[in-house]
Amino acid sequence: MRYCINCCIHLLPNDLHRQCFRCRGPDHNNQKCPVCRGENKIPLYTDSKQMKWLAVLEVRTDHCESWNGLFCLRKGKLCSLMFGLIIMTLVMVSYILTGAKHGLLLIPSPFHYGAFASNPSLMDNESLSDMKDHYQPSKMNISYVKDYPSIKLIIDTITSKIEFITRQRPDLEELRKQEPHMFSVIPNKFLPNSKNPCWYEEYRGNTTTDPYATNSYALYSKRFRIIFDYLRKVFWNHLYHYKDKHYRLRCLPHFYIIGQPKCGTTDLYDRLRLHPDVRFSAIKEPHWWTRKRFGIIRLRDGFHDRYPVEDYLDLFDLAAHQIQGVLQSDEGKEHGRRNNIIIGEASASTMWDNNAWIFFYDNSTEGEPPFLIQDFIHAFQPNAKLIIMLRDPVERLYSDYLYFASANKSAEDFHEKVAESLQLFEGCVLDYSLRACVYNNTLNNAMPVRLQVGLYVVYLLDWLTVFNKDQILVLRLEDHASNMRYTMHMVFQFLDLGPLSEKQEALITKSPASNTRRPEDRSLGPMLPTTKAILRDFYRPFNTKLAQVLFDDAFLWKRT
Repeated sequence: MRYCINCCIHLLPNDLHRQCFRCRGPDHNNQKCPVCRGENKIPLYTDSKQMKWLAVLEVRTDHCESWNGLFCLRKGKLCSLMFGLIIMTLVMVSYILTGAKHGLLLIPSPFHYGAFASNPSLMDNESLSDMKDHYQPSKMNISYVKDYPSIKLIIDTITSKIEFITRQRPDLEELRKQEPHMFSVIPNKFLPNSKNPCWYEEYRGNTTTDPYATNSYALYSKRFRIIFDYLRKVFWNHLYHYKDKHYRLRCLPHFYIIGQPKCGTTDLYDRLRLHPDVRFSAIKEPHWWTRKRFGIIRLRDGFHDRYPVEDYLDLFDLAAHQIQGVLQSDEGKEHGRRNNIIIGEASASTMWDNNAWIFFYDNSTEGEPPFLIQDFIHAFQPNAKLIIMLRDPVERLYSDYLYFASANKSAEDFHEKVAESLQLFEGCVLDYSLRACVYNNTLNNAMPVRLQVGLYVVYLLDWLTVFNKDQILVLRLEDHASNMRYTMHMVFQFLDLGPLSEKQEALITKSPASNTRRPEDRSLGPMLPTTKAILRDFYRPFNTKLAQVLFDDAFLWKRT
């Protein structure tokens, strides 16, 4: 096969290519040439056979322009192809996101934890011994389920596995080994002339020393710095001088409002602090016992440096200064006046949040935490008083969802998250004890909604293993909302607070409610009736046990 050097077209055996003007030489006239004028067109031949099914190839005068046109044509096609791919990608992404939310996908969605099958035989029957692998997203093709009968089978499985087994209380020496620094700072005896647990601690700094320079609460949060700036100014004035040494008064809370979240603890806190004999920590919820002492600032941010017990005690310095004022007054010195001011702390995580234990304490053989928050509180304060505010766990969970969910909130989305959480919880109780699942960090982080917080009786029974029943006051938010004066009187009596004037009592009981549901959340309306029925079935055995422990059928929440 021969080729033309000028135009790179095959030279055919019958020599039709001689019509090319470049092959004729410089005397060729473009105007007279029939090929250049388009009168005759040269069909392309390959091995003497005419390719009639292809387009006719015209030999043009300007060869460079033909190649430029071809390049532009290819570039245009490439741009069109890329634009088409982008449009197709956007359409597919929109389809996946919309279809995954409404259960319309024809293939499994990777954005869901798991699903339920209407047939129990289709449920995952593999071994659940590996907790980490078990809580991975399911590959089943059902992501949005409202089938009450199928979910009821899951609840029945959970109910069949419920056992309320008494927890073994750890020895004091075991607690000392776990937290030696804490035991070196907090004494085992407190001042006898103070109702609140307080003691004097030697201060070895001088007038130029900043006692709050390393306080983690001040370092990690701007809103606490104003409080600590004030404490720095008055700190030296509140030191007690004795035999050329300086002492500061340290205090722990006399009582704790330990739970539960979204059950009215903020409203109770706001009313109690109006009592003239009640003081609180510098911030409502230090979360020190449950999180900060382990280095947890925000759960989503992982672990930071652990907050030492001194940082926690600093939060009570404002109240300690007032207690010291009573103890150091002339009347207090001469007549042995007893301090009646008491301090409270209101971290709503104290009752239930023991998720950090698995990272700091040796695992027990049954997957249960060997030490709980109440073990340490009781070790230092065996006479502490505890207040618990509860509400219908079904309504609590919905309120919790509305408060913490950041986007796409709806009754349908809540239903889906409840269904996913129930499946995860069922998977745990099949292989582990109820207590192990309730305190399981992996499970609790995997569940889209905090089902475990509403299992009140599980936590209460564990607190009753270390504290006496008369040290714990359990209230209902429903009673508090309907008869606030009565519930506040119960609290005053429980804390052994002095009588109030009518004006003081009116101020406490008639103040507007605190931390109510936000308007944008109220506009979403109630949960779906199916969701409510599912949650009623789930919480029923736990509420029944709670009512038995407290000897009060109101905790069955049948009328709410």
